[in-house]
Amino acid sequence: MDAPRTEDAGIGELIGQLTEDAKDYARAEVDYFKAVARSKVAEVKGAAIAAVLALALALAAAIGLIVGAILTLATLVGPGWATLIVVGVSLVVAGLLGWVAARGIRKAMGAEA
Repeated sequence: MDAPRTEDAGIGELIGQLTEDAKDYARAEVDYFKAVARSKVAEVKGAAIAAVLALALALAAAIGLIVGAILTLATLVGPGWATLIVVGVSLVVAGLLGWVAARGIRKAMGAEA
């Protein structure tokens, strides 16, 4: 970037230089924000992988709990009824959690809860 000679430069030349300087500044800002974004993605990548693994493990534990509840209840009421009871209770809990989640999202979005 060569600074224009103000004593020799006309208004058109000065405006052209100003335009080029503005473009260079905008490119530098875009490059800066790209670098910041890449840095944040690198930081979050490990945490995101850990979160996905934790979710998968929690899901496996929930399945194990449900199967265990069915097997335990099957000795009292039979396998069919035990499955129906445990699945019914699980669906009620899932419905309540979904309702709470939907209510929280509506509240966060500014709608009446």
